[in-house]
This record gives sequence, structure tokens and C-alpha cells, in this order.
Amino acid sequence: AGVRLPGDLAFGLPFSSVPAGLKALTVVPPEGCAQIGAFIGFLELFVMADVAGKSEFPGDFRNGFIDFGWDSYSPEVKAKKRAIELNN
Repeated sequence: AGVRLPGDLAFGLPFSSVPAGLKALTVVPPEGCAQIGAFIGFLELFVMADVAGKSEFPGDFRNGFIDFGWDSYSPEVKAKKRAIELNN
């Protein structure tokens, strides 16, 4: 709250002059919004996809890479942890 990054968001547009919340969209250049949209699209298509075909449930984006011990849990513990996450 009240903390601003140093420097410019765009050429001649310092971070300190950008309002908070949705009002920022009136100040940010359209190219910046397009860049954010393109980055989100990239993440959806290439990073957050089930590329390995190994997902156990919707939202499982491990892709055989990292699991933090998920595979060692019993089915009951997995169900409980998914329920906790969905309720958050």
C-alpha cells in the first residue's frame, strides 16, 4: 500500500503517476495492455497446459516436472488437500 516501483512504466510515464486499481487502465498505453494479454495467452497455451498428458485432476500442471511430494500422498490425503485448495 503506497509502495511504488522506481522508474518508468512506459517512456515518460513514471510508476508514481499511475493510479491504483482499475483506474490504472486509463493511464497505461494500449500497447502495454496488449503485452499483458499476450503474456497471459502464452502462459495459457504453453506453460499451464497438460503437455505430458499425466494430469490427475483439473488444475494439475506438474507436467511430470515438479510435485513437492504429491505422488507420495495417499488418495485420502490427496482428496483432502484438493478440497482445502478448492475452499480457499
